[in-house]
Amino acid sequence: MPNYPLRLFSGTANRPLAEEIAAILGQPSLGACTTTRLPDTEIHVQIKELVRGDDVFFIQPCSAPVNDHLMELLLYLDAFRRASVHSVTAVVPYFPYGRQERMAIGREAISARVVARMMQCLGASRVVYVDIHAEATQGFFDIPVDPLSARKVLASHFVDDPKFRDAVVVSPDVGRAKLAGRFAEELKLPLVLMHKRRESFSDVRTTHVVGDIKDKIPIIIDDLIAGGSILDQVYDLVENGARPEVYLAITHPVLLPSALERLDKNPYVKQLVVTNTIYVPPEKRHPKLVIKSIAPLLADCIERIWMRRSISPLLQRPQDEDIPPLLRPVPLPPGESQ
Repeated sequence: MPNYPLRLFSGTANRPLAEEIAAILGQPSLGACTTTRLPDTEIHVQIKELVRGDDVFFIQPCSAPVNDHLMELLLYLDAFRRASVHSVTAVVPYFPYGRQERMAIGREAISARVVARMMQCLGASRVVYVDIHAEATQGFFDIPVDPLSARKVLASHFVDDPKFRDAVVVSPDVGRAKLAGRFAEELKLPLVLMHKRRESFSDVRTTHVVGDIKDKIPIIIDDLIAGGSILDQVYDLVENGARPEVYLAITHPVLLPSALERLDKNPYVKQLVVTNTIYVPPEKRHPKLVIKSIAPLLADCIERIWMRRSISPLLQRPQDEDIPPLLRPVPLPPGESQ
């Protein structure tokens, strides 16, 4: 056994997920702490029990309201550091500002890096997240980062159903092709690639569909669904010959009101399969929504970190055979560099 006790704490963003993780790990309860939102909108946090010398895992996905939940996470990191914990791991299933990982236009902040630096500077010993938008975000940290994937969790919904033997996995854009390729390998299904052009933050236009989708059931894979523009791409698949029975497998259910409206109006979408990285309140639980639990994966990761065991089996690094042929590096002649 490790020399330092395992302690689980949770912020207010997704306490049911934290409680499920605690139950899987055999913890009698989550650690006692309080978050108070003051009348002037400031946030006050306090740890209510001794944590000196403990290995703390603080669970807090930074979903809406993003800035409140992020600030709560940062304040707790500072509080744990000042309480003399041995280590504090930030378990952030949904990483905030993950889509702002580069300068796309110019004269703009690289917000994902700002968030990474704040977590690190305020005392995080390690960070765990799930299906971040850009894998390169890991490089913004100088501390260990465990980039987990919900691919197997989502695939479990489809793998044993015989009707999906005649399905295809669809990447909604080039950026998601690697994720979709691994998902297709998991299900032993062909991969189809859509190419889209983003006109604005909310408007997206599909320009090409690459691959055979005629009379196939599409399973669209993505990391998150916010405004629901991906639901408009369903019409393009059906127009190109796919069956009018489309499924979506998406890790993070941000689900803005526009997404729920699009989901309600789209007759071709049969199910939207998501995980509980983000808490989905009752008013957002659409009849087409299926929620799969990410808690066993996170619990396994936490236990491996605490027990000083390898987490490589959970990281599932891509190998060449997992990458769609379109994305495999082309071998260069001897003496030439990439």
